[in-house]
Amino acid sequence: MVDSVSLQNLKEEIRKKAKRLGCLDITIAATIISNEAKEKYQQWLNEKLHGSMDYLARNTELRFNPTLIHENTVTIICVKIPYLINPINLHKERLNSEEMAYVSSYALGRDYHKVVKQILNNLATFINEQLESSDIEHNYRAFTDSAPVMEVQLSSQSGLGWRGKNTLLITKNQGSMFFLGELFTNLPLPEDKEINNHCGSCNKCIDICPTKAFIAPYKLDARRCISYLTIENKGAIPPELRKLIGNRIYGCDDCQLFCPWNKFSQQSPIKDFNTRNHLDSSSLLELFNWDEEEFFKKTEGSAIRRIGYNSWIRNLAVAIGNSEPSLEKIKVLQSKLPYPDEMVTEHITWAINELTNRLTTD
Repeated sequence: MVDSVSLQNLKEEIRKKAKRLGCLDITIAATIISNEAKEKYQQWLNEKLHGSMDYLARNTELRFNPTLIHENTVTIICVKIPYLINPINLHKERLNSEEMAYVSSYALGRDYHKVVKQILNNLATFINEQLESSDIEHNYRAFTDSAPVMEVQLSSQSGLGWRGKNTLLITKNQGSMFFLGELFTNLPLPEDKEINNHCGSCNKCIDICPTKAFIAPYKLDARRCISYLTIENKGAIPPELRKLIGNRIYGCDDCQLFCPWNKFSQQSPIKDFNTRNHLDSSSLLELFNWDEEEFFKKTEGSAIRRIGYNSWIRNLAVAIGNSEPSLEKIKVLQSKLPYPDEMVTEHITWAINELTNRLTTD
């Protein structure tokens, strides 16, 4: 058996190793989800604020009981891994350039699911090595945004940060621009406690949201969120929200870019998150001109590939429709017609009409 002192020492060694692997920090969470957290989540589902993300309403029993997800789980190692490559100001500049495509900062590099999972598995291997001389058989399972795990809840209840009014995890010295990952383990590691919330009276994330997706502090209507509309949503983007999307073609960072705590966000040391295929400096027209083969080639190993080519063209058409009108853009849009998908055709036609109307008016 391992005594409490040894477990505390092991926890510190795990923290040191995690930081060497690129993590900002770790905390140890208990496997119990509070009744308050369960009730708030269920109410959010009842109000249909999750949109078409039906998977969020499935397996709530597992979501509310982490030990059912992985047998023998005693504690959960929560990690945060920074993904920011470019300074915040560069992201803001790109957001303000309507000719440029805006891809959410987390998606500019390699698919985070693969990167975070590898880090967690490397951390687990390290733990196994530390336990070689003991009689403990380490049983674990790694997760990152890939199972019914209440990641923000587990991280906040163990003090890895606090849940911000934008519903994301925030820390005073590291902001919020990081991924979360969890290692479910059978080790009874010393658990960490919740920390205070430091959002105070600040409502910048709520006020800055282009589509007013935050219907209250800590409460997001996903159906209005640009990240949902451009990624999770497979159908038409509501016409009344299209102009509000601006040049955002994959996700949205506004509620993070303008959060005061993100002036402390740290650039990632992980090379896998470096920008691929100039996605942080490409124009809308450049990306719209990709054919399907080029799209799948240039998004290989990227989270962007998951939305598919139709959603990619849909999103770009909306963004082009929101940009400065020109005959060249209208011709580029027309070059994709007839398009084999009716929904995408409607978005391209919408963009053509938007540009044409503004050209005529101007």
